[in-house]
Amino acid sequence: MTRLLALIATFIFAAVTAHAQERYEGYYYPGVTSTEEFTRVIRQAPDSSKGVRVEFVTNLTVAQLAAPESPRFVFFAKGSDAKHLTVIALDDDIFSTLYRARAVLAQMTSNMRNNDFFRAQELQFVATFFDLLQLMEFDTLVISDGETWAHQVNFVR
Repeated sequence: MTRLLALIATFIFAAVTAHAQERYEGYYYPGVTSTEEFTRVIRQAPDSSKGVRVEFVTNLTVAQLAAPESPRFVFFAKGSDAKHLTVIALDDDIFSTLYRARAVLAQMTSNMRNNDFFRAQELQFVATFFDLLQLMEFDTLVISDGETWAHQVNFVR
């Protein structure tokens, strides 16, 4: 019975996520060319909210704009509850491949490890950028070169 409920929940999540993503494909990024599921849950987090997710994206953007160089990619949260994080390249080199995009995400993990939240929760040595997104209850992350490919990560709790 538990397996059946989990299967049904996964199907519903996939259908809702697919519908939401269709609204953004072809407008903010090309059609999704690859997907993956992130299922690891390192810890149950307190309930998150749209405000937390929007503030997170706003803080990332403010930090980028405060840097001396122009941003090479942008973040934005979409959906009625801001549960869909999108990261789009602004030049032809930064995310020229999915592997380079993953390297940027790995660098974000390193930057987040200095964050007070990571330290207070003793996550600085175990959590990744994906873990942080899952803790904030994002449903999806789409990362794209903004031209030819888009990769979607589905966060399964």
